[in-house]
Amino acid sequence: QVQLVESGGGLVQAGDSLRLSCAASGRTFGSYPMGWFRQAPGKEREFVAAISWSGGSTYYGDSVKGRFTISRDNAKNTVYLQMNSLKPEDTAVYYCAASMEFGNFYSGSYYSSGTYDYWGQGTQVTVSS
Repeated sequence: QVQLVESGGGLVQAGDSLRLSCAASGRTFGSYPMGWFRQAPGKEREFVAAISWSGGSTYYGDSVKGRFTISRDNAKNTVYLQMNSLKPEDTAVYYCAASMEFGNFYSGSYYSSGTYDYWGQGTQVTVSS
């Protein structure tokens, strides 16, 4: 079992930055890949970013590439999402997730929510124009 708790969301203006954190507990943190997804009202859950167990490989959705950075600190059992140059269309609830589907993740399905087994409760990010 893995428990995930996100934090760091809030209300910001367009162009601002935010850093989200996701604290994990349970299974050894450094043994599984992690991802961030988001969901805006009335829209499907969208892949944002993912990171391998070591942090050596990272992946991004097209809408955030170049603006967001995912990282992890295995000593602190935490994964981060640094969000720069925020836009109103980034407004959503952001969820972190842990994947135990190693085969699926590393074969390229890191963008699929079905690849992830554990989810946090989400943190709201609102970007005003």
